Amino acid sequence: MTEETLVVPKGRMAALKSSPLGLGLMLGLFSLVSALMLAVASESTRAPIAARSAEDLLASLEQVVPPDLHDNDPTADIRTLADPDEGEVPVYIAARAGTVTGVAFELVGYGYSGAIRVLMAVAPDGRLLGVRVLSHTETPGLGDKIEVGKGDWIHGFAGRSLTDPAPAGWKVKRDGGVFDQFSGATITPRAVVQTIYRGLTLFQRHQTALTAPLTAKP
Repeated sequence: MTEETLVVPKGRMAALKSSPLGLGLMLGLFSLVSALMLAVASESTRAPIAARSAEDLLASLEQVVPPDLHDNDPTADIRTLADPDEGEVPVYIAARAGTVTGVAFELVGYGYSGAIRVLMAVAPDGRLLGVRVLSHTETPGLGDKIEVGKGDWIHGFAGRSLTDPAPAGWKVKRDGGVFDQFSGATITPRAVVQTIYRGLTLFQRHQTALTAPLTAKP
């Protein structure tokens, strides 16, 4: 076989490129290159994204669990609840010398415009240590008053429990409860109050397991 027989004529090459087989090969090659580029980009950004997520979580937990209450890293000590009403709920454990001093977890409620992510921390005796709204899509100027940066309404839950007020009081005032609503936006605070109440009942159902001492790590 001579060298000339290995050369594909330009006309034949053009025909190959325009044929279904040629187009399929080109598309496959393009897809392969694109997939490789995406894989490389994903791998290079995975660690920084994970680190930023961990920092954000720790910062949020510090807002509801005072740092002086624990000597451990709550993001490393996690107990996962399998609850019949709430499903699987990761719970971050705060402890001092192995004794649990507080637990924190996130629940989702639904307001006027969509999901409201609520982070709450509870002391071993069932009192709320703190509550923060992590994200929401409520109306700016109305429903966004649930944010700590928009007002002090969310601070009013600290120290509350299932007995303070009694269950009938865990509603906004318009519904006969003790918590303020916002002018022109009752649905949003109602959703937050209901979510926090759900969280307290969740804690009550699992109080023994959640407040068990931490075991020493090897």
